[in-house]
Amino acid sequence: MWGSAVRGHPAEMRLLCAALFFGMLGWAQPGWTQNAPAKAPASDPAADEAQQLSQALSEAGNSPVDFVRALEKHLAKYPNTTRRNEIERALVKAAIEAKDDKRVIEYGERVLAREPSDAQILDKVIRALLVSGAGNASERALKYARQYEELLRQTRSQPPPGHFSEAQWQEEVDKGLGRVLACEARATGNLGRIDEAIALARRGYDIYPTAEAAREIGRWLVRASREKDALVPYADAFTIPDGRNTDADRAKDRAQLGDVYRKIYGSEKGLGDIVLEAYDRTTGLLAARRLRLRQNDPNAQASNVLEFTISGVDGAKLPLASLKGKAVVFDFWATWCGPCRVQHPLYEEVKQRFHDSPDVVFLSVNTDDERELVAPFLKENHWEQRQVYFEDGLSRVLAITSMPTTIVLDRHGEVTSRMNGFVPERFVDMLTDRIKDALKN
Repeated sequence: MWGSAVRGHPAEMRLLCAALFFGMLGWAQPGWTQNAPAKAPASDPAADEAQQLSQALSEAGNSPVDFVRALEKHLAKYPNTTRRNEIERALVKAAIEAKDDKRVIEYGERVLAREPSDAQILDKVIRALLVSGAGNASERALKYARQYEELLRQTRSQPPPGHFSEAQWQEEVDKGLGRVLACEARATGNLGRIDEAIALARRGYDIYPTAEAAREIGRWLVRASREKDALVPYADAFTIPDGRNTDADRAKDRAQLGDVYRKIYGSEKGLGDIVLEAYDRTTGLLAARRLRLRQNDPNAQASNVLEFTISGVDGAKLPLASLKGKAVVFDFWATWCGPCRVQHPLYEEVKQRFHDSPDVVFLSVNTDDERELVAPFLKENHWEQRQVYFEDGLSRVLAITSMPTTIVLDRHGEVTSRMNGFVPERFVDMLTDRIKDALKN
């Protein structure tokens, strides 16, 4: 069976274990499962070390706490290991899973000293430092937050990565900037610069309104003895739709809002009006933002396949809603994907079987980050350009993580089949049968 070409860097503990083990043996190449020797030479020190690490991690199972313990014991035993960088990165990932802020800081700062642009580790280290009791934690958090802000601002001017439309990527970057400025506000306020903290939090909220930014505005207004001014941002933090705001966060916001209001007015009489006004204000603010995004990008808020409009290599636009009532076959591929080239003539053979069926539509969906490569690739390989489209964010909704992937929709736009990779000798008949099943629905 032909598998699929996978993009991305999985962080699960078992995959980290495999990467460490086979990397230490020098087998960290594509296809190692087929090409690795059955047993490494017993006299090889690297193989001995890898074998001990593999055993320790196997005994740790799925526990991130035990995973951390096993890696730390290994570093203590092999302080000069050539794989220290990979092991420390694995320790950060496991510490994040274990919610171990002390180790997130310890190993995260080591990784950032080597790789200062790792966004995920930057975010986790900043937040761990902000709740740390260390004497200079706020200074370090502020340094990393500014580093992260600069990284995000550089990202703004770059093309979106695969699986994001331009507007979706802009939305993600703005969210990140709003949150990192809230972190800068917290660190700056902790350092006693209250007015600067308020200004930073307001900047973050203006870029992207989040509960976290609103909360920081309220926090530092209270510290500045401006309780009346703090009521609005605390009410905003309590009411704003924010997927990262947990029930526990909202409960704390509600308690803080009540405390400040009672301090000013002696009771909570009239507080409900402030909450309702905040609800109307924050929902209206986000609705206006969504409207602007839709005007710039029809797929910005699309969450269902049929809500998407995809763009053709020839510039044509195809609203997928126009295909409702038909069976739709998506072939997700990329120019860098070797298996996609092998599958292509088989896919064309299936198309010929339904050549006279108006109720079946085949769409070739390219997922390349560099779109300018696609038209020359089609010409060079003599692939038909007609009905070749860019994914325009569709891959995210359909959770496409490898190529080739074939998706079949029924007449109602529901996914009835997903084929990751393919079996060459059976692919044509398998896809044919799945299309026929989709036509029945």
